[in-house]
Amino acid sequence: MARFIKGGKGRYAGKKAVIVKNFDEGTKERPYPHAIVAGIERYPLKVTKSMTPRKVAARSHVKSFIKVVNYAHLMPTRYSLELEEI
Repeated sequence: MARFIKGGKGRYAGKKAVIVKNFDEGTKERPYPHAIVAGIERYPLKVTKSMTPRKVAARSHVKSFIKVVNYAHLMPTRYSLELEEI
């Protein structure tokens, strides 16, 4: 897993993501080392018994994202995930 930490600012700051593919040498369009990451933009909220089914459905919604990120803006965590196992 990786964590976005671009100065503590930005749309995806602090969101957890998984590196799907990395480019250590860069590419022609992006001449810097970068990675394609997938993560969760909006986590589900807490649900209680007294909530209506419509509200439960709305609070259970998860929003994901896929983004190309510069290595300088990633901070790896101690966790790792093998994509072949999924």
